[in-house]
Amino acid sequence: MESQQVLTIARDGLLTLLIVCGPIVLVVLAVGLVVSIFQAATQIHEATLSFVPKLLAAFATLGLAGPWMLSTLVDYIRGVLLSIPSVVG
Repeated sequence: MESQQVLTIARDGLLTLLIVCGPIVLVVLAVGLVVSIFQAATQIHEATLSFVPKLLAAFATLGLAGPWMLSTLVDYIRGVLLSIPSVVG
């Protein structure tokens, strides 16, 4: 097993992680920014007001982008499992 193969698999794993988690993180970040601006403008500082919209946005994004995320993860895992013989042998 060569270290270059292991590093390639690890790099691809981290890249896949960023690609899959990116949409959820960006949507939650945008919703959090909008809610924070709303709270600052209205001077309402309720903790649940910032938490609930972000949670709903995360679930909505997961519902909309879930199939794409799952297929991306399955493609990565399939590639890792198919590369086992070349890494071991």
